[in-house]
Formats: sequence, structure tokens, C-alpha cells
Amino acid sequence: MFYRSIVPASLPVQAAVRHHDGASSRRWLRPSALALCLAAALSAQAAGPDAAAAQPRATISDHATPKLSLNRLIETVLDHNPELRSVQQSSVTAQAAVVSAGALPNPKLEWSRGDNKARMASATPGSVNSVGISVPIEMPSVRSARIEAAEAGQRASVHQIAASRNALVAQVKLKAYEVVLRQAQVQAAHDAVKLLEQAHERVRVRVASGEAARYEIIKADAELINARQQEQTARLMVEQSQLTLNRLAAGQLPVRFDLDLSLQDPVQLDALQQGIESHPELLQLRSEVEKAEAQKQGAKAGRWPGIELRYAQTREPDIRNNTVGVSMQIPLFDQRRGPIDEAASEEQRARLRLDGRKAELQQQMLQASKVLEMAQVRTKALGEGSVKEAEAALRVAEAAYRYGERGILDVLDAQRVLRTVRADLLEARYQMQSARIELDFLAGRYADAAAAIAR
Repeated sequence: MFYRSIVPASLPVQAAVRHHDGASSRRWLRPSALALCLAAALSAQAAGPDAAAAQPRATISDHATPKLSLNRLIETVLDHNPELRSVQQSSVTAQAAVVSAGALPNPKLEWSRGDNKARMASATPGSVNSVGISVPIEMPSVRSARIEAAEAGQRASVHQIAASRNALVAQVKLKAYEVVLRQAQVQAAHDAVKLLEQAHERVRVRVASGEAARYEIIKADAELINARQQEQTARLMVEQSQLTLNRLAAGQLPVRFDLDLSLQDPVQLDALQQGIESHPELLQLRSEVEKAEAQKQGAKAGRWPGIELRYAQTREPDIRNNTVGVSMQIPLFDQRRGPIDEAASEEQRARLRLDGRKAELQQQMLQASKVLEMAQVRTKALGEGSVKEAEAALRVAEAAYRYGERGILDVLDAQRVLRTVRADLLEARYQMQSARIELDFLAGRYADAAAAIAR
């Protein structure tokens, strides 16, 4: 700090020395220069070599960001995602419903007490006690239908968890490749700024020497400002994508991180051969159809719900009465047509949902395969043809500009074309990865936790 504060003060002295030709002025300058050098050396020695070396290390550590693998990212999201954890709790609820469906009805115990007063001489007065017990017995068809419906609901909850996991892992992978895309766009924007800065410097020199018109530096300034704004926008989009991933992980990820991924990762097409039969949503809908069928059978069997066995004992002063009885509800007025029709309608509705979702998944599979095919063709065309041609055109435009055969507008146009082609190549690679992720999602490859992390 001391050295920086002294250097500007010495500039007027040097300017004054250049305007004085006398020997006294030169003799006065030499002690001043020696004093400046001595002060700079003393300040550097006081700071010490350790302090000078510590500053770059602190700067590097501040900018260091952890690098996460895709498996670690998926594990973190699956362990902490609040929506997935809430869906997983539904399995506990469904298991409790199975226990409730299989529970036997409780017996009922009755007790009563009274007094027996004699109104005739032959009667014996005294207390009267009555004890009774009744046990309801369900029809086997009603009980089995209720248990089957509960078990189907439990299977549906398991498949619902798998469907949520499948969708979540696909979303995490898609967002991860989006982060990689945004980072690649930042690097491309940074390279574009560097190229424009070099072109801007050449234009500035030529304009200052009078070899080029004033409008060229104005155009170069506008292009450079636009490129810097695009770089800043790309950096903000990287942060936004990372925040989205961190939201899925409930804030358990670092604030800034890099991913061990590449847009050029190999793409496998095994999902097309596997099909959509193992998709967890279809399995869940099939379980719901089975549940609706069991509920319909239960509604039909509910017309004869069961019987109730009763046993009672009454104790009088001189008599003990034992009675056994059976009671049964007769479906004379209520044939339960409403519950039966309602259950049949729910079954039909579940079947329509299953058929509709199956057809939709098949169309989505075909569409994703076409998108993947087009992205592969586009990536090959851009990577092997357009990018190389745009780079060659830029080299020709720069060479022509150096020899004065072309203007700066031709160079800027060539740079703009190269930036556009490179951006299209990045988008095509991202579309290829996103189509592959969608195919795996439609095939249900992310339904199992171990399989989702392994892939």
C-alpha cells in the first residue's frame, strides 16, 4: 500500500525533470529516486515472502468448487427430496389399511341387572341379572373382497413410489445436463468475448492511425458490449440451474458445484427394445384396476353382509334362562344397487385411465425416439460440417481484414456465424441427452433406486 501511494506522487517529479535541463535538477532527481526504491524495498521486506505467497492461495481456494458425480447427485436428491419422502409414507398407510381389512370384528358383551317383585304369593322376589354376548360373523366373500382391495391398494402405493422416483431421477438428470449446457454456453461466451476484444484492439489501432473509418470502432464497441452481456446472462443461467437442483435436494447441495458430466456422453438405445410395459405408472394403474374390481365384488357380496350369533343368560331368584340366537339382515328393500353401480363405474374409469395412459406412453416413446434421431443427425452435421466451415470462414475474413481487402463488418459477421453454429451444436447435444433421458424414463429404468443410481 505504501508503494502504491508513492508511485503516483513521483510522476509529477519525472515530468518536471523532463522540462528542466539544468544539472541541479538532475542532482535533485537522483536522491528522490533512491528514496523511492529504498521505501519500496523496505515495504516488501516488511510484508515478507509468506504473506505474498498466501494471497494467491486464498484467491484460489475462494474460487474452488466441489465436483459432484451424477451418482452422488442422485443419491443426495433421493435421500432428501421432500415430495418423494411424503410419497414414501403412503406405503405405510397402505400397509395399515391391509391390517385393518384383515381384522376380525370384536364381540359385544351385554350385562343388565334389575329387581323381581312378587305380585303373587307363589312368586319369589329378588334380583335379576342378565349377561349376553354376541359375535358378528362376516360372509367370506365380503371379507376376502375387502382384503384383496386393500392389498391392491398397497401394491398401487409401491408402484406410486417407484413412479415418483422414476420421474424425480429423470428430472435430476435433465437438470444436471442443463447445468452442463449452461456452463458450456458460459465458456463459449467467454471465448467470444476474447475474440471480440482482439478484433476490437485491431480496429482501435487502425482507426487511431487513420486506416479505418470511425464507424468501425463504434460497431466493434457494440458487438463487444453485446457479447459481455451474453456472457453475464449465461453465468446467471448457470446459477439458476444449480439452484433448481439444490431445491430438489432440499438445500443439501453446495451453493456452487461442478458436475462430472459431458454433453458428449455416449447414448444407448436399450429403452426402445424394452418398451413401456414395465413403466411404474402402468403398474400402478393396473393395481388400481384390481382394487376397483375387488371393491365391486365386495359391493355385490355386501347384500348379505353376514350373521350375528348371540348367547344370553338370565338369572332370577328361582329360575336360570339360557338362550342362543342368530340374527341376519335380509336385503328386502335395499338391494345395494347404488354401491354396486358406483363400484362398477370406478372400475370402468380405472380401465379407461390405464388404456389412455398406455397409448399416451407409446406415442411419447415414438416421439422421443424421433427427437433422438433428429438430434443425432443434427449433431453430426454441425460437428463435422458447419462448425469447421464457420471456423474456416472466420480465418479467411480475418486474413482479408489484415490485408485491407475486407472491412471489420465482415469479420464481426463471421464471428457471429461461428458463435451461432457453436450454440446450435451445444443445443443439439443437449437435446440428444434429454431425449435419451426421456426414453429411459418412459421405459421405467429409474424406478428402482439402485438401478437409477447405477445408470
